[in-house]
Amino acid sequence: MLAVSAVSRLSLCGARRAVVVAGQRQAAVQAVRRRDNISVRGIQSIAQTDRDTITRLLYSLGTKREVERHLRIFSASSHPSQPAKFAVIKVGGAVLGQIDELALSLSFLYRVGLYPVVLHGAGPQLNSIIESEGVVPDYHDGIRVTDAKTLQIARRVFMEENLKLVGALEKLGTRARPITSGVFTADYLDKEKYGLVGKITKVDKRPLEASIRAGALPILTSLAESPDGQILNVNADIAAGELSKELEPMKIVFLNEKGGMFHGVTGEKLDVINLDEEYDKLMKEPWVKFGTKLKLREFKELLDYLPRSSSVAVISASMLQKELFTDSGAGTLIRRGYKLLKHNHIDAVGADRFRQIVHDRDPEVLAGLQSVTGVLTDLQKTPYSIYGDEPMDVLAVVAHPEGEVPVMTKMLASRSGVLNSVTDNVFNAIKKDHRRLFWTAQADDENRAWHFERADGSFTRAGKSLFWYGIQDVAEVEKIIKGFEAKGRIERSYLPVGPSAPPHRAGAASGVRSFSTMARRAFATPGSSRGYATAASDPVPVSTEPKRLGLIGARGFTGQALTTLLSNHPHLDLTHVSSRQLVGYSLDGYTKSAVTYSNLSTEDVERMEKDGEVDAWVMALPNGVCKPFVDAVDRGAKERKGEDASVIVDLSADYRFEQGWTYGLPELYGRDAVRASKRISNPGCYATSAQLLIAPLIKHLNQGAWPTVFGLSGYSGAGTVPVTDSDGRPSSVPKVTAESLGGGVKPYALTDHIHEREAGFHLSQLLADAGTGIKVAFVPAVAPWFSGIISTVSIPLNGKITAKEVARLFEEHYQGERLVRVIKEAPQLRQIENKHTWTVGGFQVHSAGDRVVIVGGLDNLLKGAATQCLQNLNIALGYDEYAGIPID
Repeated sequence: MLAVSAVSRLSLCGARRAVVVAGQRQAAVQAVRRRDNISVRGIQSIAQTDRDTITRLLYSLGTKREVERHLRIFSASSHPSQPAKFAVIKVGGAVLGQIDELALSLSFLYRVGLYPVVLHGAGPQLNSIIESEGVVPDYHDGIRVTDAKTLQIARRVFMEENLKLVGALEKLGTRARPITSGVFTADYLDKEKYGLVGKITKVDKRPLEASIRAGALPILTSLAESPDGQILNVNADIAAGELSKELEPMKIVFLNEKGGMFHGVTGEKLDVINLDEEYDKLMKEPWVKFGTKLKLREFKELLDYLPRSSSVAVISASMLQKELFTDSGAGTLIRRGYKLLKHNHIDAVGADRFRQIVHDRDPEVLAGLQSVTGVLTDLQKTPYSIYGDEPMDVLAVVAHPEGEVPVMTKMLASRSGVLNSVTDNVFNAIKKDHRRLFWTAQADDENRAWHFERADGSFTRAGKSLFWYGIQDVAEVEKIIKGFEAKGRIERSYLPVGPSAPPHRAGAASGVRSFSTMARRAFATPGSSRGYATAASDPVPVSTEPKRLGLIGARGFTGQALTTLLSNHPHLDLTHVSSRQLVGYSLDGYTKSAVTYSNLSTEDVERMEKDGEVDAWVMALPNGVCKPFVDAVDRGAKERKGEDASVIVDLSADYRFEQGWTYGLPELYGRDAVRASKRISNPGCYATSAQLLIAPLIKHLNQGAWPTVFGLSGYSGAGTVPVTDSDGRPSSVPKVTAESLGGGVKPYALTDHIHEREAGFHLSQLLADAGTGIKVAFVPAVAPWFSGIISTVSIPLNGKITAKEVARLFEEHYQGERLVRVIKEAPQLRQIENKHTWTVGGFQVHSAGDRVVIVGGLDNLLKGAATQCLQNLNIALGYDEYAGIPID
């Protein structure tokens, strides 16, 4: 509260003089403007100084590392293509009565470069004015009945309150944009019963994103419009929920006067509510009624819709910074939560999944001090247990040879594990199993405070700290460490043992102190830490080096789609396109430079590879045609001097079963192999959807029965035939047309389709015993739309499972995958056509509980071909995986 209070005094005392949060930024900018020569660099320097000043003030709320870690995570949450990903902040009408405090808190965020979407209500203000004008408020089922008179007043009140908040922000030097319409579209909730009250049917985020791109905080009201232009009143909480569903922000904050939710009997603030574990019990509590029950129900419905990493915070305006920038928080955090798991073998987690987690998160692997293979080798040396939550947002490994003291060798947390406080829960589970434990961490680890708080003792040597709990005798510690060193269980000498104090207790007489943390209770006391104080792992280094691409076979629909994507790639340039029919013509759809079609021979390709003219090749040729070109690249690569061979991505089925080629479906088979490969086979469109549909249920398959996939594809998937257009230029038209289908569908290749074998072959690798194999039955049909595949799978199960559990498996399996969308309903064509993602939903289980049906969809030309090709190219060339790919 120190930082907030200090700046509150600055702001409130100097509001009339436009004194700004944490300093004199406005005066400084005005001084710069008075100069004849305005220096842009000078203004930028002032802005940076402003940010640094406020960041230092935030340090008084928590540790410097806490603040900087949260700032880094929040700053990375938004991207220019999706700038509204940081937070949705819903402001209750009562909070608008403290507008100076509210404006100050929002200005804090603006000054450190964070742009929340702010939506406010105005209930108390509306009630006051309605009563003064002689209108008696009328409610049905807790919903305000809104007639024309009430709506007229409501609109005026919303506009006035919106402008007051915008004005208060502008007075502090914070740019803000009033947005009072154009975001929410709604139908009548029940016109006869509630009057002019709306139910939101659509959210248009473009005005919000435009505001943020222009450097202004978007300030919204909850008024909506019907399709015919009628203004409708919508409850602000409901509007905030619908807005959050559309934006899927990292943080969802509800500001209220009380500063949280409170226990109805004890009066204590509820620090954390884990809905998966506590919702049913809470709803039965006699003190949970009326508004509290409604809030909990709304929060659950919202979080059930959003990714599991999402959470809702209920907090006061004055404590917003403490909630956002410290691990302990300040209000009430509502999240879905997870069940914790414990496994005694890597196969229970999945070897590929474990490798990927280690690769992406292990600081020693990221620093090049250890390899993934080395981690796996060390794992097999002693008995071990793997701890984590269901989606493995946190993974910990404890080695525990019989009769010896256990050592926690890994504690790896994702960003979601950080924000949802999973790691403390995992550590507490380890503590229940092991009364004594040792572990190490780098001395400069930004999570050092977390380790010290959980240790009974520690000391540091040669840049690394050793921690332990459960042992109070230093002589015994020394004896245990000698045993570790003799058996190679720790990698450096920590002897002789020397005590050290944690950094925040450097003056203490002893480095040994009592264990001070406890397992989190359902309702923790205020001020306790919510979770593991860690930063998201540093990502794999990303290249921005310009590189050149050659495309062989650019005439078809996939080649055209890839050309369009490459036009927007920041680093990869299309320098050569080859097509026999189009040789000499200019390439349409590519805007970065003028490119002319050539007709490359295998000799041309060999020479170009030898001379290093390209860095990557894409083979967009029919099945059975590209081998001579691949062989030519291989020959040229052998004579290429001083450079690595080019990457090849083949879009045909020719190399999908070949040794030495990497099958490029990153969401299932990991990024490591693609990153290290020069020869990548792009999966088939049907096969991609089929594998993504089946993989999350791999452990639940009835091995005596085949999953059956029925696929409907747009007619572009049937290929093209060459024609000549009216100008005499060679062109392509679909081999199958909508007219030829007569509005119906045409089944084909009803058995032994190539994608049937492809899906089963690669899915078998996910089995613990790959020798057993998986067979997939696949029935395709062509449909009378241009592009888009809708696949419906029926999977016999080896045990009973509910539809909700199936949906949860998919959410967890694909959490964090930016090209996968998990929704509740079965995806429709409009949700997949021209989209770069694969979408899955419609989870239903047979009444017997032993068969599940799921629907998945993708655009066969994009995620089924061109988008996936670019995704693989990006990984193999060291670029950001999604460079050049518009994320839907």
